[in-house]
Amino acid sequence: MVAAVLRPVYEPVHGEEWVVAAAGPAGQEWVQRAVAVREVSRRKGYLLDPADDNVLSFLTLPQLRELMVQHWPCFEPYFDDRREVELALDELEVTRNVVSRNRALSLTVLAQSERASARILEILGSGAGVPSADRLPVDAVEDLVGDRYADVVSVHPDRVRLQRQLPAEDLFGGARRLDATGIGLNLLVQNFSGRRMVRLAESGCRTRLLFLNPASSAVKRRERELGLKKGELSRSVEMNILHMRRVRSKLRDPGAFQIHVFDETPRFTAYLVDGDGPDGVGVVQSYLRRARGMEAPVLVLRGGGRNVVRHGQSARDGDHGLFETYREEFESVWLDSRPVS
Repeated sequence: MVAAVLRPVYEPVHGEEWVVAAAGPAGQEWVQRAVAVREVSRRKGYLLDPADDNVLSFLTLPQLRELMVQHWPCFEPYFDDRREVELALDELEVTRNVVSRNRALSLTVLAQSERASARILEILGSGAGVPSADRLPVDAVEDLVGDRYADVVSVHPDRVRLQRQLPAEDLFGGARRLDATGIGLNLLVQNFSGRRMVRLAESGCRTRLLFLNPASSAVKRRERELGLKKGELSRSVEMNILHMRRVRSKLRDPGAFQIHVFDETPRFTAYLVDGDGPDGVGVVQSYLRRARGMEAPVLVLRGGGRNVVRHGQSARDGDHGLFETYREEFESVWLDSRPVS
């Protein structure tokens, strides 16, 4: 965060010496010490991640705090209260001192550090100006460096851990538009009740669900990949489609709840919530040969795009982000699909 705020200010003038310039005369000594430690770490092979090969990574917590205090006008837009940040960092400093002196952490000190860490995360948490923040909270770190990672907000090893952080109710509840494509759409069908989907649709949400045709050869190939019994996957997909048909039959406007099937090889499953507006959120999984959908890694994307500045030029993340890529792919498959009566 310190780098994201101060590098654009000092690097254009001072180049690689921007940290030295930012520290100023008062910080010359501790910056030089960090440079020396960095060189030793380079020689001994301690730098395992190239991203850590910079002077800033070798500054201590108090030194980073000092940089923030010295340049507070640059950081002020991201914090409500400077004193609150300093007090939380002071509490963490107690723990750092214990560890740096090779002393054992007492339960009291550990609890204090956990409270301070939680407080700092709470201070960093912010959703101001981001419409999708109610569904997927944005924080100061994402606001500062999000453009480095397209529009990927988080990555989860599997769907179980995704749902701990982003339950189905938080993802789909309150949606005004929902587009979903995949084999069986289990994240939606099995985790968001039919009654809840009826209420969502009656509140004005327009839904398009795109299932893999349970009678297609692609389903049979997927069954073989996963080692399932013949017809097991196709029956599961068919049951999900029937369940969604029952939901549709209860609606006053069935046209707002469309169900289609496609016959192509499924490449990913995607749930795009409010993808046509500035507050879109997407959940995407690629299909792996030997892993079921529950076990595949998950990307969470923030749609809509944000105005960011790169090298002095304004750009929109939405023009280059993954969310738009998957939304276009959904539209392409939807055009080639056929409706379920």
